[in-house]
Amino acid sequence: MQGRIYIKDLKDYIGKEVFVAGWVDVRRDQGKMVFFDIRDMTGKAQCIVLTNHINEVDQNLLSQGFGGSKEIRPEWVLKVTGMVNKRPEKNVNKGILNGDVELEIIGIDVLSKAVDLPFNLNEEVNLDTYLDNLPYTLRSERAKDIFIMQSTILEAYRSSLRNQGFIEFMSPGIVGGDAEGGAAVFSVDYFNDHKAYLATSPQFYKQIMVGAFERSCTIAKAFRAEKSATTRHVSEATQMDFEMGFIENEREPMKVLENTIRDTVRVVAEKHRDIFERFNTTIPEIPDEIPVFTLADAQALVAKEYSRIIEDTNDMSPEDERQICEYVKKNLHSDFVFITRFPTKKRAFYTYEDPSEAPLSRGFDLLFRGLEINSGAQRIHDYDELVKRIKERGMDSEKFAYYLQTFKYGMPPHGGSSTGLERFTARMLELQNIKEATAFPRDMTRIDSRLSA
Repeated sequence: MQGRIYIKDLKDYIGKEVFVAGWVDVRRDQGKMVFFDIRDMTGKAQCIVLTNHINEVDQNLLSQGFGGSKEIRPEWVLKVTGMVNKRPEKNVNKGILNGDVELEIIGIDVLSKAVDLPFNLNEEVNLDTYLDNLPYTLRSERAKDIFIMQSTILEAYRSSLRNQGFIEFMSPGIVGGDAEGGAAVFSVDYFNDHKAYLATSPQFYKQIMVGAFERSCTIAKAFRAEKSATTRHVSEATQMDFEMGFIENEREPMKVLENTIRDTVRVVAEKHRDIFERFNTTIPEIPDEIPVFTLADAQALVAKEYSRIIEDTNDMSPEDERQICEYVKKNLHSDFVFITRFPTKKRAFYTYEDPSEAPLSRGFDLLFRGLEINSGAQRIHDYDELVKRIKERGMDSEKFAYYLQTFKYGMPPHGGSSTGLERFTARMLELQNIKEATAFPRDMTRIDSRLSA
């Protein structure tokens, strides 16, 4: 008998003896027969134990597996030897993996036992219970679907940028200052009594890399110490960033982003149509060009269409985002929409403002199904102008001396954007809380376990 085979390949071994290894997903007793559904990384298979044949097969099994088969429960880890048989026609489950075969067990080796489970693995529980039991609940079909899709999103996003000429680098997670110039940072005790910080963004480093490669990209962790307890915030997020040189305006990075989003959705749709169906949602719509609205036009439109008064004209509120996306989906057949021309004073200090366009910036956001998933802009590339902006914001340019070196040595007009992986995943499957799209979420209330009762 050959070595272990994966469950997805059982159909290729009908009439042969094989061994598989995995977790017990379900156990069912029917008279003198015991059924186990075994799962591995590739799928599930039904296994059948004919208990009245035990002595004929192997007396040693009485002490190893079959004699104790009544003990075996979900999540036990087994190595199973058996014959691959075709199912009787009346028992065939069409349209599912291994729906027409089953494994008749002739040997079981228990690799690991599981304690009594807190609840059935695929049972619906509230989010806190789900997160409290994450090492267990990550094994559920729902969780695996989410992170299988997220893995594809990450791979497709990265591949698209590489195909558009971007060079990937690894951005640091420990930095000497805050890229956004704000106060919501986590501080770290560093060597020689120095204070360091967890990076809020890879922004400075991808700009520096433009000076080396013209087009740079990175997948980086971003840490925000904002006291935000919402369905759209976590304290540690994964950012998919790019930056590109020699641009005329922000429309060029917007086009690269559109290409990347389109490529990503296409790959996800090709690979995971079944996951969209299980989550009762649809593959996102992207027209030939993603619609673009200025902030003023978008807010004027939702004020009119939804009979609302806009309270903050400097930025999109969550309600503004939801309603402009609803309008665009209905009327322009797009699940995505760009918002541009935000007031410069509300954007990061390095955001470019053309004098003829003041007080508006060349920044943009990309909204997806009611949520901002990406923020980008053309950046200031002139050293003196950047120092001036830093001082206008009341910050000390000396603290940005390392970053500013790249502008001293000559930088082209450039720009880029940053997409939140967790937000993108959440909206792809229309999850209500991005914590579900975060493998190990950190927020104000928990680091793995809850911070207080």
